[in-house]
Formats: sequence, structure tokens, C-alpha cells
Amino acid sequence: MKSYTVDQIRTMFLDFFQTKDHRILPSASLIPHGDPTLLLTVAGMVPFKRQFLGLEKPVHPRIATSQKCIRTGDIDNVGKTDRHGTFFEMLGNFSFGDYFKKEAIAWSWEFVVEHLQLPPDKLWVSIYLDDDEAFELWHNDVGVPAERIVRLGKEDNFWETGSGPCGPCSEIHIDRGPEFGCDDPDCKPGCDCDRFFEFWNLVFIQFHQDGDTYSPLEHKSIDTGMGLERVAALLQGKTSIFEVDNLRPVLRGVEKLAEVVYGQDPQTDVSLRVIADHMRAVTFLIADGVLPSNEGRGYVLRRLIRRAVRHGRLLAIDGTFLNKVVGWVIEQMTEAYPELVEREEYIYRVVGLEEQRFGETLEQGMRLLQELVHKGKEKGLTEIEGKDVFKLYDTFGFPIDLTREILAEEGFSVDEAGFQAAMEAQRERARQSRTEHGYLDSSLAAYTDLAGAVTTEFVGYGQDEVTAQVVGIIVDSHGSDRAERGEKVAVILDKTPFYAEGGGQVADQGYIETETGRVRIHDVRTPVQGLISHLGVVEEGYIAVGSSAQAKIGTDHRLATARHHTATHLLHRALKDVLGDHVNQAGSYVGPDRLRFDFTHFQAVSDAEIRSIEAQVNTEILKNSPVIPTITDLDRAKEQGAMALFGEKYEQEVRMVRVGEDSLELCGGTHVNATGEIGLFRILSEGSVAAGVRRIEAVAGFQALTHVLAQERILEDIRSRLQVPIEELPETIEKLLETNRKLEKEMANVKKQNVLASLDTLVAEADNVGDAFIVVAEVEAEQAEDLRTLGDRIRDRLDPVAILLGSKNENRVLLLSMVSKSLVQTGLHAGQVVKQAAQICGGGGGGRPDMAQAGGSRPENLSKALESGLEFFRTHLEGISQ
Repeated sequence: MKSYTVDQIRTMFLDFFQTKDHRILPSASLIPHGDPTLLLTVAGMVPFKRQFLGLEKPVHPRIATSQKCIRTGDIDNVGKTDRHGTFFEMLGNFSFGDYFKKEAIAWSWEFVVEHLQLPPDKLWVSIYLDDDEAFELWHNDVGVPAERIVRLGKEDNFWETGSGPCGPCSEIHIDRGPEFGCDDPDCKPGCDCDRFFEFWNLVFIQFHQDGDTYSPLEHKSIDTGMGLERVAALLQGKTSIFEVDNLRPVLRGVEKLAEVVYGQDPQTDVSLRVIADHMRAVTFLIADGVLPSNEGRGYVLRRLIRRAVRHGRLLAIDGTFLNKVVGWVIEQMTEAYPELVEREEYIYRVVGLEEQRFGETLEQGMRLLQELVHKGKEKGLTEIEGKDVFKLYDTFGFPIDLTREILAEEGFSVDEAGFQAAMEAQRERARQSRTEHGYLDSSLAAYTDLAGAVTTEFVGYGQDEVTAQVVGIIVDSHGSDRAERGEKVAVILDKTPFYAEGGGQVADQGYIETETGRVRIHDVRTPVQGLISHLGVVEEGYIAVGSSAQAKIGTDHRLATARHHTATHLLHRALKDVLGDHVNQAGSYVGPDRLRFDFTHFQAVSDAEIRSIEAQVNTEILKNSPVIPTITDLDRAKEQGAMALFGEKYEQEVRMVRVGEDSLELCGGTHVNATGEIGLFRILSEGSVAAGVRRIEAVAGFQALTHVLAQERILEDIRSRLQVPIEELPETIEKLLETNRKLEKEMANVKKQNVLASLDTLVAEADNVGDAFIVVAEVEAEQAEDLRTLGDRIRDRLDPVAILLGSKNENRVLLLSMVSKSLVQTGLHAGQVVKQAAQICGGGGGGRPDMAQAGGSRPENLSKALESGLEFFRTHLEGISQ
């Protein structure tokens, strides 16, 4: 076999299908566009789900791509096997109602044999059990011997999810030789051994599934997928995807960091592989706009980073190191993905900040582990519960091996069954998440019949009300000819002034009226390209398909929203001007009540910066600058410097909105005609929402005026109470605060003196058992520190002594125990007595043998708790004095 690099294989594949009249498209983002059913792009067909479902028209009936993908369902196997990785590229060719099995099979064989030059006598294919058509094509047209065509069942060779488009598939395998096999003379594709290596899957989408019913599709389609790294390993003569030409250099760099040699120790190899693989995934995720968080795709990113850090520690790599690996990844992948270089500094900042924060999290995890050990010893346990160990693993990133090692040193074992149960529960949740919506979900099936047959013209940029025709009605997820009073309904019109939710802007609200009924519209969506769905409730009469309708939006709602949307553009520009060009939009909400703007920035915005940003926006408002929307093509808009939301999918024709001289963005939302219509802009708050992401909430127009008036009322109320002019309020309040601080300090000193005043009495009234003293008493103390001070003074005056002090207020109990060292040597333990007392008071605590403290929530039981402590001391001391 001839060896090819990853870049060469990718180019060969795309060039080959270009000769077969395929449109070559760049890889889509790892964030699935307009698909809430998926966290990440997991296969080459994901960007084309709506086209396969017939909900959108493809840009060309034949398409080929090399799609970047991430799968984490088998993350625990990464590094342990030769083929598992989280990040990979999927080569694919797709037909949307164009060619079918004959061409797909013939072209796949042509590419594999003539271009990749794989030996035909080593190639096998698998087909679905009763797919005789595929058998005939492989055997008669291509010439594959019948004995090398294997029929397999649904589990292996049929793609379905219970509903929607589906069909059989055919896979191409290569025989790597008996040395990779299981010694079964009948070994062939479908066997669990590693002899037959599957590298290309052809899916024939020819049925529509509804439960157990399979109906032939009128327009059949093709979806193929070939793992680029897998086929590269095959052609380069490597047994592992980690040894292909664009991943091995990354692995080699980690080797040098860890000062180890790959291939000498299996456990070391696992860590090297995990770091190399995970940091490829991390680099691409951040480049596509994902940021670390505790949910969704942000959690996937955070978990990948933390796993890489953990394996770095297992390799004894000192200090932070992940950004070095990021650099090697970018170096290897930049030819195919030049955007990595454009985002390089940003990726470094996100990774560096998250790696630093995880170091702090590891410390928290260590404290939790120590706490589990302490509690286990108190309870006399020898095993730590699996759910607690899993929390360490999942939340704090503790490797299970490290947890076992630390626990073993303390004389504990891990509840392995409980840990595995928690792990499996997480895997099951992940599996359900991956398969819930399946291969091609049909959640939008109700719109399928309308898609392509009718379209909705949006006229809302210039009209608030329009006469239209009802062309579709959906009730309970099914098409209907009419909807009655009280029914929830989705209404499709041939034209509409209603803006559909999108780009962060909420939908318009209003009414659709016909001669027979009235629908109150509360939401508007675009479920399918070209269709606008008006969601509402029939309030009067009924509404029917074919009726003439009057569609009217709520103008107050629209104008308030428009003020906030134009203000958002001005805010975005001001953030870049004040904070720097690294600021990019990371999310937004634009409604009639307020605006919310998430943006990339790595530290809190100072008060001075907030004032500068707010001032710049209001200055632009006072200029009454024109707001000018323009329709142009995407390339021309970018040439003019229009800001685009990173990772967003844009059509070739785009709408560009210019606000004043400096703000230019791609935007389909509604805006005011001139900035003066915004009126006023006020920032309400600024804070962090994720690592490297800040959030500003603000109001404009009447909402800003309402906010200012509310603040003025508060100021007037304070002024009235203090009886000073408003301009003197800051000085007056500062004086009051200073006076309050002095009084608090004086009160604290008085309370401490009151506590110490009881010292002589406590010493004089101490009990004796042999040569030892016992002091058990309720005292007045606000803080645990006061109890410790009093205990220290008693211990200075009496030796040896056993002390238990308690204090209470309305809903809290404080307890302290101290024991002289000579009594500790007899087995008396302060932690045991304070724990017993705390339990009586509805609390808990503990500590060292010579000093321990605790709290409780039942002050009414303090006397009983102190009595139990006194009895505890007496019993012990009387026992050792006999």
C-alpha cells in the first residue's frame, strides 16, 4: 500500500468527488447550527440533517466534506485502545434525492482501489441481511467475490431511530491478516477481533420509519462517512490513530515534556495519548466558540481540559503545560484549518485560565477527600462510599487511581461497586443524550408537507400590519385544516410582519384575525427554511386554511425591542473600543424589557470602564445617527469590516446594519431608524457567567427612564431620612459608616471582656477527679474565637484539665472542648466529647484530641449536652485514677 499524509488523503477525497459533480463545502462548526437536539457535531451528516429531512433545500444535490467531529461517549476508552479518540475528521459524500446505491458503491470502490490503492483482494464488504440490491451491485457491478460479502443484522448494518428517514448500510473492511485475528477459521467482518478493519460506511436512506412500519421514500439519499485518521493509519502502516502523521508530533511533544518514551510503558502511553487527543478537541472547541462551563458543551470542554491536566500530573509534568500542546496542535492542523492561527491567542488565554482554575479545584478536591477520610475514621469505617468517590472523579477531576492510593495510605478502600454504578449511570445519561433524537429526528415532521410547497414572505422591516392568507395550520404537532377556540395553534401565512425569534431577539407578539376568528400570537419561530410559524391560542371563533387574514404586531413591544437591539450594537462597539478587539459576542438576549450581552473578556470590567462604555453609547444616541440596513453578499460585507457572530451560519446574501460611523454588523433583527429614538441607555450589572465570559445587563428607552426614576426615589428617601442635601449624601454616609465601625469594635471588646470576666469563677468552681480538673459550663460568647480564648486562659490556670464550654443564641449553639496533653496520653479525646455534645444539639463537628469545636441548631438542648460532657469526663478520669 502507498503511504499518504492526512492532508493528502483529505485533498484526494474532496478532489475525487468534485470530479463527480459534488459541491465541496468547508467543515461546519463543532456547534450544530440551529439544532438543539445535539450538543456537538458528531458526524459528517449533522450539518445536513434538515436537508435529509426535506425541511431545507441543499445548496447542491451532491455535496462532499471533511467534517471535524467530537464524540465523548467512549471517553474512558481514549488512550486505552488504538482507535478511540474524541476529536476526528469525517470524510463524507452526500446525495439529496440525486444518486443512490449504484453510484455510491461504484464510486467508493473506485476511490479506495484506484486512488488510495488498497489491494482489492484484501477488501471485504458487509451489507444488511436482506439488501439484495446492494449484494448485486457489489458482486456483479464491482466484482467483489460473494464469499467476501457478509450479511449482518440491524445492529450492525441498519441505521434507524424509531421514526423518520432510515435505511440499510454497507461497510468496507480490509483484512489486516491472521496475526490480528482470533484463530477462528470462519473469522470475517462482524467478528469482535481486530482482523477486519472497517473504514467506510455507506448509508442508504430509502425508508421512512414510523414505529414498526417502513415506507419507501420517494426521494432516496446517500450519507457516507470515512474516518480520516482511521484510513490514514491504515495507509501509513500504523496500528494506532495516535501514530498518524498529524498526531504523532503532538504526542512526541508531550513525551519531551514528561521526559518519557512512547511505547515503553502501557500506562504512560495512555496518558500521552489522552493529552494529545483531548487537546486537539479542546483547541477546536474553543476556536469554534465553546467556553468552559458546568453545563452543555461547555462542560464537555471543561472535562476534556481537566482530564488532560490529570494525566499530565500522572506523568509528573511540572506546572502548567497545556498551551504548549495547543501550539503543537495548531502547527499540525493549520494547513486545513487556517482559522486556528487567527484564534491562537484567544485559545491560549482560555486554556491558560481554565488550567489555572483547575489547579485551585484540585486543592478543593483534596480537602474533600481529607474530609471523607476524617469522617470515615470517626465512624469506624474502612470503606468510602462509591458515590462520594465518583463526585471526586466527576466534579473535581480526581483520577480514581489517585483516590485509591490516598485512601489506601489512610487504611481505607473504595466501594468499587458503588463507584461503578455511579459511573454507569452517567454513561447511560450520555447515551440517552446522544440517541434521544437519533440519526435523523422527525420532531419537525409536521412542517415537512409545507416545506417547499409554500413560503412566508417577511415584510416586517417596513410594515406593522398586512393582509395575508392562511396557508397552513398545525395543532398538536399535526397538520390541520382548521383550529377551534381554545386550541393552541401554529399558523403559517404567505406573508407576515411578525419577526421570528432569532439572533438573540425575541419574537413579535400580536394578533391574526380572519372573518371567522382571532388568534393571539405569543411567539414566532422559523422551524423550516422559508416558513415562519406563528404560535398562539385561538381566542375567538375558529381559523381555517385558505382564509384571508389580517396580521398585526404589537407596536409598543416591537419598538421597545428595537431600542434594545440597536443599543446592543452600540454596546458591542463600545466594548471593543474600551476593552480591546479581543471582545467578541458570546450570546445575547434582546427583548422589550432589557438587553443582555455576553462577551469574551478575561477579567472583571472596572467601574471606570463601565462608565466609559455607558458614556460612549449615550454619546452616540445623542448624535441621532442614522441606522442603515443594507442587503449585500457575505464576502462584500466582510470586506467592509462587518462584525459577524463567530460560529454563526450565514447565507451568501446577508443583511448588514450600520449604526453611526463605527458600528457595522451582520444582523437580521429589527432596529430604530436613528439612534436618538433609543432615548437613554443604562447599564444595570456586569459579572462573570463562565471562564473568560462576562455579562452586561442594560436597559434603554422607557425602561432606562423607569430605572433612573426609581434610583432618584431611593436617593430622595435617603436624603429625607438624613436631612441633608443630595450632594452631601456621600460624605454623610461615610461618617455614619465610620461611627458604626467604631461602635462595633467597642461592642466586640466589651463582649470579650464579659467572657473573660467569668474566668475566675470558672476556675474557682472547677471539679476535681484525682489530680485532674474538669470545667464544663455555659458561657456568653458570640464567636468561636471567644470560646477558644477563654479555653486557653483556663488551660493556662489549671493543669491537667478537661474543658467543655458552650454558648447559645436564638438558633445556634457553639461548643468547644480542650484537653491537657497529659490527659490526652491517657486516651481522653476532645473530639469525641464535643461530637457527642454536638449531636445532642442537632449538629456535628470534631477536631484534634487536645482541641475540638462544633456547632448545633438546638440551643434548648445545650444544658443536656453539657451534662453529657461532664459525665464523659468523669467516667474517663475516674477510670484512670483507680
